[in-house]
Amino acid sequence: QADILVAAKARGEKLAGVNVQISQKAGVDGRLFGSVTNIDVAEGLKAQGHDVAKSEVRMPTGPLKTIGEFPISVALHHDIVVDITVTVVAEA
Repeated sequence: QADILVAAKARGEKLAGVNVQISQKAGVDGRLFGSVTNIDVAEGLKAQGHDVAKSEVRMPTGPLKTIGEFPISVALHHDIVVDITVTVVAEA
């Protein structure tokens, strides 16, 4: 139990304040043709070398549907929740 908490704390220190950039097709008005889900965020974090499961990504307002910067929480343990920023940009 303590080992899990220590491991989660170490992961949290590496993750805190990380910015993940995700490209999606978007219309002229900035609305996405799809949406950015917890799966996309987890894959973006994995691409940066962070091992995060999609179930750990908390998106209380649901999938992101517009371009912009969004604060997202990652719950690594029930005692350890870190905040990251997800930047959604229009695909060129």
